[in-house]
Amino acid sequence: PRSSFPPSPLWALPEELLLLICSYLDVQALGRLGQVCRRLRFLSSRDLLWRRIARGCLNSGFTQLGTDLAPGIPVKERVKVSQNWRHGRCRREMVLKWKCKQVAPFSSASLMPWMELDGEYLYLSQAENIQAHRLCADGPGLHRHPQAVFSGHQEDVCRFVLVNSHIVSGGGDGNIVFHKIHGSYSFKFSAHEQEVNCVDFQGGLIVSGSRDRTAKVWSLSVGGVGQCLHTVQTEDRVWSIAISPLL
Repeated sequence: PRSSFPPSPLWALPEELLLLICSYLDVQALGRLGQVCRRLRFLSSRDLLWRRIARGCLNSGFTQLGTDLAPGIPVKERVKVSQNWRHGRCRREMVLKWKCKQVAPFSSASLMPWMELDGEYLYLSQAENIQAHRLCADGPGLHRHPQAVFSGHQEDVCRFVLVNSHIVSGGGDGNIVFHKIHGSYSFKFSAHEQEVNCVDFQGGLIVSGSRDRTAKVWSLSVGGVGQCLHTVQTEDRVWSIAISPLL
């Protein structure tokens, strides 16, 4: 019976002191503390305790100045993901496969698919299309047949980005295609003289980089969709580009 066990003197302390004591614990100790009971699990999962640890982890959503870029995700979960990446802990599952035709090395048809996971769907490029595959609810894996297909390129999709229910893709045809996931709205415009290796999208701007040795900024404002706002000349092809998440 519960009455036969005296109450722990630990719970006589105010929460501020309990958090101060827990702040001296490392990752392993905090994880073990959370396995003692539900109350300690709730206490040891507070973002306040994991923030200091997360700032020293790889890709945990904090800038060097301490700004939190992912406030909607518990800090403890971000630390767990970071530790798994660091130590290579993963489970290999073949969720989807297809045969690739024999092509010359380094041709556009030999591109690896680009993919992004968003909620219950995995978006991945295959040739000139982007397919949305629903995750299986009863275990790991994907539904083989896509729920939606986003097209518009004449050649392979080199890269795409998924932001706020929109897909922006760059292709080997030098075009950029913009899709609204939940709707039929889409448009395409000619962006570069050669394949678009990388794209990013935020707010009313698209940035792109290409094999033609340029990086460009594009407008999405009403009346100016597809208008080039700025061009940066480089000495070599552009493989990666991004808009600062702090803007």
